[in-house]
Amino acid sequence: MNHNSKIYIAGHRGMVGSAIWRALEAKGYSNLIGKTSSELDLKNQLAVSDFFENEKPEVVIDAAARVGGILANNNFPYQFLMENMQIQNNLIDYSLKADVKKFIFLGSSCIYPKLAPQPLKEEYLLTGPLEPTNEWYAVAKITGVKACEAIRKQFGRDYISLMPTNLYGPFDNFDLTSSHVLPAMIRKFHAAKLKSEETSVAEPVELWGSGKPMREFLFVEDLADAVVFALENEFRDNLYNVGTGEDLTIKELAETIQRIVGHTGEINWDSSKPDGTPRKLMDVSKMTHAGWKAKVGLEEGIQKTYQWFLEHQNSYKEVKI
Repeated sequence: MNHNSKIYIAGHRGMVGSAIWRALEAKGYSNLIGKTSSELDLKNQLAVSDFFENEKPEVVIDAAARVGGILANNNFPYQFLMENMQIQNNLIDYSLKADVKKFIFLGSSCIYPKLAPQPLKEEYLLTGPLEPTNEWYAVAKITGVKACEAIRKQFGRDYISLMPTNLYGPFDNFDLTSSHVLPAMIRKFHAAKLKSEETSVAEPVELWGSGKPMREFLFVEDLADAVVFALENEFRDNLYNVGTGEDLTIKELAETIQRIVGHTGEINWDSSKPDGTPRKLMDVSKMTHAGWKAKVGLEEGIQKTYQWFLEHQNSYKEVKI
């Protein structure tokens, strides 16, 4: 890959896209393209067609998506299904028509069946029912994976899909109505810590579910590193898991975040709320065999994410505990 190659990063302002942008710049790539949603509506077929005709990117990295946690997926199933399909279908189809040589599609571990054997292998795709709380997003992402696979099969293009595990890091979404579990915990524990300091009474934190499900977490800068690795190498297959290959219970995650934030109150678990999938651990042996491994440990990653949150917390409204 030439450092002057024109690379379009869809979703370059988001947590994932901005991390990829920084990683590419650090490696010397100088011809990067990014468009905000107001500049280019990726759901608009004509607008995407015009963009590809005018800009003629050589590489496309699809980090654009409508994302959110269990609450957002439950409340807006149609938007999570349709908007994600519109975005990725436009990007994939016009990349093919514009003769884009390399396309990297980013998905999610939720594409795998809810009760698939652990750890999750790439070949488990479409072997069982999905987790109901996020199946709308998962179905959309599965169509993207299969579209890229079809292009590889029919046209021989180097279009690949990377499926990251649960991501977190700088520029994460800390809005409690739409965020994922790790940033939501950081914000809740921090708010409770501040209230405890004001009242001199240890403020409890209420968290969803039982705390028993197991999850794997990947620092977003590690994913960006994996994307650069995929950009600079030719992979034999179309689908690769990206993660650490290690997981922990949600309870253990909460206790780790609580310790890093410095909150000393109780943790109350609301078991009336859904747990989601019992376990989601990725088998990352294919990426390891290809030559890539995650570098940032969970504790280090949470510390970096909390520090970023502290520096940007004024952009978030007060949290009601």
